[in-house]
Amino acid sequence: MRKLNYLLVVTLLVSLGTRAQDEILKKLEAIAVIDQKVMMPMRDGVRLATDIYRPKGDKPVPIIFSRTPYNFNSWGNGEMRTGTYQAAYEAVRRGYAYVVQNERGRFFSEGTWDILGTPLTDGYDAFEWMSKQPWSNGKIGTLGCSSTAEWQMAVASLNHPAHTAMIPQGFGAGVGKVGEFWEQGNWYRGGAQQMLFTAWLYGTQNDVIRPEFPKNATQEQLVRVSRYFDLATEMPPVDWSKALRHLPVSDIIKNVNGQQGVYENMIRRKPNDPEWFKGGLYHDNMPFTKPSYWFVSWYDVSSSPNLALFNHVRKNAKTKEIADNQFLVIAPTLHCAYKRASENTIVGERSVGDARLDYDSMTYGWFDLHLKGEANGFAEKTPRVKYYTMGSNKWQSSDTWPPASAEMTTYYLNSGGRANSLHGDGKLTTQPLTKDDKMDSFTYDPAYPVPSYGGNVCCTGNAVQGGSFDQHQMESRNDILVYTTEPFKDGVEVTGSIETTLYVSSDAKDTDFTVKILDVYPDGKAYNLDETILRARYREGFDKEVMMEKGKVYKLTLSPMSTSNYFAPGHSIRIEVSSSNFPRFERNLNTGGNNYDEKQGVVAHNQIHHSTLYPSQIRLPIVKK
Repeated sequence: MRKLNYLLVVTLLVSLGTRAQDEILKKLEAIAVIDQKVMMPMRDGVRLATDIYRPKGDKPVPIIFSRTPYNFNSWGNGEMRTGTYQAAYEAVRRGYAYVVQNERGRFFSEGTWDILGTPLTDGYDAFEWMSKQPWSNGKIGTLGCSSTAEWQMAVASLNHPAHTAMIPQGFGAGVGKVGEFWEQGNWYRGGAQQMLFTAWLYGTQNDVIRPEFPKNATQEQLVRVSRYFDLATEMPPVDWSKALRHLPVSDIIKNVNGQQGVYENMIRRKPNDPEWFKGGLYHDNMPFTKPSYWFVSWYDVSSSPNLALFNHVRKNAKTKEIADNQFLVIAPTLHCAYKRASENTIVGERSVGDARLDYDSMTYGWFDLHLKGEANGFAEKTPRVKYYTMGSNKWQSSDTWPPASAEMTTYYLNSGGRANSLHGDGKLTTQPLTKDDKMDSFTYDPAYPVPSYGGNVCCTGNAVQGGSFDQHQMESRNDILVYTTEPFKDGVEVTGSIETTLYVSSDAKDTDFTVKILDVYPDGKAYNLDETILRARYREGFDKEVMMEKGKVYKLTLSPMSTSNYFAPGHSIRIEVSSSNFPRFERNLNTGGNNYDEKQGVVAHNQIHHSTLYPSQIRLPIVKK
């Protein structure tokens, strides 16, 4: 009887799911012309698979365009997938055509895939084709998060006249070099590889012998066979918490029997490799010409470079009109998780309150203004920067990033020489340091790295869970130096970029230095806010490698961190300093070699110096009320 009841429940759920799938398709068919598997030609003859959903009738309409490496096929494993239908319905019912396209070499699209493909030509050619269709009014807006966002900035530099406005969300993987950041699409932070791409490419990259549909296949044939198969790979699950430990790093995907693809070449690139500057990354020497509505999140992998790009565009846009048409939202969520905010938003294990926004009205308000020319008052009623302050758990507004009321305040690392672990004597103080160099020492063994626990990360499978977690158990390790302010009598808001300067020495030719900033609660819980790293060989710039000499003291300026957090009365600010944060970042094997092709590391004995001569410090943007 129980088995019968179970089968009845399963049958009912399947029936309800099928009914909901049919319902959204019927709603879409009632208002839209659906044209799937259109093979859009590029200038080199390669054709990109494109699905088009447009309002019925002869009136030309604006286009919302999403370009992606991900699978948007309407069928999978014999079942209808309605995600694209839902997005298309929301656009079409508002009077837009919704166009979604696969990057070259992905699924039904022809050609060879690489990360970002060739967007400087493919994106431009897509605009050209769409703008000439009789159902187009000649205005195109680009929309997407992560891989559907990252291609937008570089193609915007080409200034196609039909590309009218854009909404990039979680777009850091499209940022090559901007200001102090040489991340090359989030591949690096401070010259250390961000290991998210190893896990991501395992499930994304094409094998060198990827099967393809024949070039003479008709649209009708492609639509028909799309119900049965779509060239999607079915990768076996991997325990990335173990797999990412494999050495050498260049063989990690091979070691789990993954596809042979772009990873093996990319892992060998250094931060200044010319190949980074040939593809679809946006670099700060490129023009910028489009009104943009930028969306960033505090626990994304790319918050700081994304914010740096927003400021770069506002300062360096081609015209004042474009500079004045840049808007920014910063949410307290994980990567691309804006709409998952709730009345009680939990990021990791920390509650940050009610962080909800009406993203649909914001999106279409922006596009109605720029693509339809509606005088909807968007610019007048929308703050230039809307950001969420954790701790006080509220949305705030500003005309600039960071807000003009934020003033940099210096806190110095200080101790009696025993800052190791939570139980040491490390302090953060605004008081000037003494002449005596009370350096703190720790041992970094790449065979026993500090494990990543939460953080500003995505896409690492089960290896790292992103978000904010209580770190005080981690802080029992002696290879973590802990520096903490006294509890605040009055609350302190830190909003903006956080700058770190360390004076370091080591007996290794090369090693890493990591920093993490935390909010310490009165009960001792310490929640991470952001983190950064610098590979010491790049201390003089990411276009050169200079090894260390044993015992010599070096000045390191780390890539800035970013946050907006209110440290309530009784709370403290803490930073942790170490030499690993793994597998958020790859381990430095300390040899001074390539690192990616090495199997054996050496132990490094590292020091942080603090004195009037070596003023290791962190500079915090404290908002003055």
